[in-house]
Amino acid sequence: MHYVYLLKSKRYDFVYIGSTHDLRNRVSEHNEGKNQSTKFYVPLKLVYYEAYLNKHDAEAREYKLKHHGSVIGHLKKRLAGSLSEG
Repeated sequence: MHYVYLLKSKRYDFVYIGSTHDLRNRVSEHNEGKNQSTKFYVPLKLVYYEAYLNKHDAEAREYKLKHHGSVIGHLKKRLAGSLSEG
């Protein structure tokens, strides 16, 4: 399985999108400060993920979420309640 995930900082107004084949381990790495992009925003919580059988599909979805503003905007609207929780 391959995953696309959305993390939210518990302290800051910061959201991160990523992809991985090992979701539990990757979230742990983020919270341990091992990722350059998120280390200043820990602790992070997993708010949302999508599972894919194919790595290419997961990476294509991650790219769309990161580079097409309307795509992430629609997802944030769907997750408004989850993103507003502390």
